[in-house]
Amino acid sequence: MEHPLLMDYGPIPGWAILAIIGAVSISFFTYQVWKATRLVMLGKPDYRFDNWPTRIKEVATGWLGQKKVLEDKVAGGIHVLMFWGFLMLSSDMLDLATANWFSHSFLPEVIKGPWNLMVETGYTIALIGCVAALTRRVVFTPEKLKGKSQLEGNVILLLILTITLTSFFVEAGEAGVSSTYEPIGAWVAATIVPSTAVVVSAYWAHMLAIATFLFLIPLSKHMHLVMALPNAFFHDMRPMATMEPMQVDEQGKAVLLDDLDIESFGTANYTDLTWRSLIDGWACTSCARCQDVCPAYASGKALNPMQIIHDVRNYANDNYSVLMEGEPPEQDIIAKFGEESIWACTTCHACVEACPIYIDHVPKLTDARRHLMMERMEFDEKVEDTVMPLMATIENLESDSNPYGLPSHERGDWAADLDVKVAEPAEYIYFAGCAASFDERNKKVARDTISIMKEAGLDVGILGMQEGCSGDAARRAGNEYLFQMLAETNLATFEEIGVKKVVASCPHCFHTLGKEYKDYGGEEIEVMHHSQLINHLQAEGKLPEPKHDGSVTYHDPCYLGRIGGELAAPRNAIGGVDIETERTGKNSFCCGAGGAQMWMEEHVDEGYDRVNIIRSKELAETGADTVAVGCPFCSTMITDGLSAIGSDMEVKDIAEIVWEQIKANDAVIEAKKTGSKDGIEA
Repeated sequence: MEHPLLMDYGPIPGWAILAIIGAVSISFFTYQVWKATRLVMLGKPDYRFDNWPTRIKEVATGWLGQKKVLEDKVAGGIHVLMFWGFLMLSSDMLDLATANWFSHSFLPEVIKGPWNLMVETGYTIALIGCVAALTRRVVFTPEKLKGKSQLEGNVILLLILTITLTSFFVEAGEAGVSSTYEPIGAWVAATIVPSTAVVVSAYWAHMLAIATFLFLIPLSKHMHLVMALPNAFFHDMRPMATMEPMQVDEQGKAVLLDDLDIESFGTANYTDLTWRSLIDGWACTSCARCQDVCPAYASGKALNPMQIIHDVRNYANDNYSVLMEGEPPEQDIIAKFGEESIWACTTCHACVEACPIYIDHVPKLTDARRHLMMERMEFDEKVEDTVMPLMATIENLESDSNPYGLPSHERGDWAADLDVKVAEPAEYIYFAGCAASFDERNKKVARDTISIMKEAGLDVGILGMQEGCSGDAARRAGNEYLFQMLAETNLATFEEIGVKKVVASCPHCFHTLGKEYKDYGGEEIEVMHHSQLINHLQAEGKLPEPKHDGSVTYHDPCYLGRIGGELAAPRNAIGGVDIETERTGKNSFCCGAGGAQMWMEEHVDEGYDRVNIIRSKELAETGADTVAVGCPFCSTMITDGLSAIGSDMEVKDIAEIVWEQIKANDAVIEAKKTGSKDGIEA
């Protein structure tokens, strides 16, 4: 039969109809992409053209390979079928739009057969994925989709269903359809034997569905089909959760406080965000994975990380004309996000880890905090009760370099009887941090850590009163100026004493000193978590074989596990974990203290639990005797949470468990020595 495109429909030739349909849909699609691109390019400069090999590799594995999408076996698998299917069938659109010129005249004969097989395979797996997605949505509706409009998603799926099903009828109408390379098309031709009218109808339904799909892409979440690729390529290659300095020099390093030359702080306006951060708004797939793992959202707070990303795009589209004129809209981006959302974030980065297309949710919130804290200094009445305790903490950091407001000269008192170097050169400097220096519960962790290091024969010292807060709380709270002041002071102390190796039992200090201080001159300092050092010393035979008593579960601190990437060392240091929680490792659930939440007041609506209660219930469900932790804030939050739910589980730091075993071993050895002497005397 004659190709449907070459037929006349009354006085109008088929090619003219397709030209009109194509012109409308392609023009609209192009305009919307151009509009989105203009809005993205209003963002601040952000150099993301470094390290091309790594970026290309990430595109290959993350975008093409869909590695993070596939972490969700069901929804991810369905998505991958449709994604790979469309990649395989996409060239067929060119063939259909040229009345088979592409396949019959352009492709070499040797390629034509395999190409047809690839195209039909694409249609087939896309159809399977589409049917599975519709079934999941309509029959087995996920909890997160219940009560929400599914019209947009279902319309897109019906279009995909139309595109895939009609393709087999179009194939069946072609002369010489191959049973080898087009088995389904050949089966339709032989079994159903569609009439010319059916084939023609299928062709135009196919082309109209594609045109409609093209029309809807930029108007829906499916704009990620365009923006996900640049989002993956230009992803942030710095260590996770590493915040940007207020101002950087030509080498990308922080400008020192005395040389700062900036007029505003943080993000208040749309144009304060970088162009890469703005792409996120159009790249979001609305998969809700970020929402599902967010501790603030789980505890009923206003923050929904997915909505924050939607807000970026919606804000831009709603204020397009004003933004393109270079004027600030009446409502700033902070008002769009909402201060309740901004202050609810624990900066645990679970949302960033879960996102399959490299969206950075957290910096949008922490940059907004910078503006609120450093420039506006006024807070919405809805968050005053939450933030005011934090302001007292900031004042304590400014006056005493610790959030407790205790005299700085008492900072090293916890080690008074440990015979340890204080503010002197040593191979290892133990950076106690504020919690281990002033909190009674965590002083024991610091003492046990020093005892372990001395047991291994290490040359160890502390900074004593010369140690200052690492600045983590100030930075996550938005007071970047105070953070940099603390960082510069600590680095000056490090240089004066000759510090090269730092050990920290606080993951927040571990992250801040080890990764963020590099922007301020700390590139040569090696920073390790105490669990990493302990595990290393055990492997070298300088400490006894790791073991523990009773059954133990382990809570991964966000800034050590997910953000720091250290999952094995704390487990190995205590001789393994007997029972893991359901959410563990990089998928661990936050204790609720990060992002300066430790120093804020948490308000929870009726029917919800506090973040630490949610996590404590998960830990209690393991039935273990002990919860091992590797963070002073996790220790406090989990202890309080377990107490609140009536659990008698013990909470012990890695160092406490290890030191208990060392003392137990020493006691056994001493008993054997005593027994031997008694035997000789007898």
